[in-house]
Amino acid sequence: MADLIAVMYPDQYRAAEVLPVLRRLEHEYLLDLDDAVVVTKNAKGKFRLHQSVDLVTEGAVSGAFWGALVGLLFTLPFPFVAPLAWLGITVASAAVGAASGVLSGSFRDYGIDDNFVRQLSTQMANNTSALFVLVRKSTPDKVIPEIVKFGGTILRTSLPHDIEKQLQNALEQKAQVAA
Repeated sequence: MADLIAVMYPDQYRAAEVLPVLRRLEHEYLLDLDDAVVVTKNAKGKFRLHQSVDLVTEGAVSGAFWGALVGLLFTLPFPFVAPLAWLGITVASAAVGAASGVLSGSFRDYGIDDNFVRQLSTQMANNTSALFVLVRKSTPDKVIPEIVKFGGTILRTSLPHDIEKQLQNALEQKAQVAA
């Protein structure tokens, strides 16, 4: 089961700076992320969700591939099809696949529920950002020192109490050193 960790940062750009660090830790096998969302809240109080995975683009690429493959397979058995017609059918199939992939990608969501993120975002002050992550596995003694460099305040977690307290203490110590 994945653990949710939501950390708020004192400016609009800090959460976006933390995400690449988490990706690096993931490549070092110290962290296994399921999903991540960066939320920014501007001076007017309007917030924006920045998904870490663009499902629309992913759907378009996947749909185009499968559409082209299906078009190719259905036109190969017919040797009398002219090469330009064959190419046209394959391209048309890729376009139809891409369009259906865009549509399915825009309706698909996994990981962190966007409504939950929006609800917690109401607790954020203006000109701040937050990072919401779902973590499958981690090595806290290696990960926490890397992320506390950015400071922050915990909005919500589903971590065990001892690890949550360790993380909160580390973030508070960073805030005291910065002050």
